[in-house]
Amino acid sequence: MKFKLIIALVTDEMTESVIEAGRQEGATGSTTITAARGEGLNPKKTFFGLTLEGQRDVVLFLVEEHLSRRILEAIARAGQFEKASGTGVAFQIDIEDAVGLKTQIENIQREIEDQI
Repeated sequence: MKFKLIIALVTDEMTESVIEAGRQEGATGSTTITAARGEGLNPKKTFFGLTLEGQRDVVLFLVEEHLSRRILEAIARAGQFEKASGTGVAFQIDIEDAVGLKTQIENIQREIEDQI
């Protein structure tokens, strides 16, 4: 079984929506790294050296490759990435190998049998 890692950089208020969208499309779990900072095309204004922008979260999904595109698109819709600048971004990368997924693999195999 092959996996992809979906990395979503989302605004703090959209984190739960993005996680729920991923789960609805077949993600069996996620890891959230909070309090990330970033800068997009237009840097945010500062006030006495403090950036005036909201917190971002990094949400990681390790998913089976046949489900990855559908999950990625659902995340983009839930996070409203295409609606406005600065709402977030998500991308996926190939995973060469992974361990610790034995129980999840059994669930994933049952889930994707009908889809592939």
